[in-house]
Amino acid sequence: PQTEDKPDASSAAFSARMQLLWSAIVTDDADRAIPAFFPLGAYEQTKAIANPDRDWQHRLYAHFKRDIHALHVEVASTGVGTSARLVRVDMPEKHARWIEPGDEGNKLGYFRVYGTQLIWSAEGREHASPVSSFISWRGEWYVVHLTGFK
Repeated sequence: PQTEDKPDASSAAFSARMQLLWSAIVTDDADRAIPAFFPLGAYEQTKAIANPDRDWQHRLYAHFKRDIHALHVEVASTGVGTSARLVRVDMPEKHARWIEPGDEGNKLGYFRVYGTQLIWSAEGREHASPVSSFISWRGEWYVVHLTGFK
């Protein structure tokens, strides 16, 4: 079940998930980042809609895959390919907010934070790529939307 534990973006588990996200971006393989993406089982429990599994697969995860590819193209445009490195994840945790059940069409509450940046390095230059939103599940942060909301 969901908890009201506030996630910690400095945890080892979060860092490991963000490394998987980065690997997915660099290799253009969204499936590598499944552990960093909001879990299907959690989405089914959280979302107050018909067929949340279909929505997760055909909308949420499909957009995530599209965004992984777009970020891959952005990183690849620097000409460094797979040598680009994730430096840090700048998450504005002080702006994280508890979303009550019933808000945003959900059955369960969760923490949400907007405006995170992936800071990465290519040939000694730092770049920033957005992560639009993270939400919590059982005290851990998961990516929901990389770029925008659809």
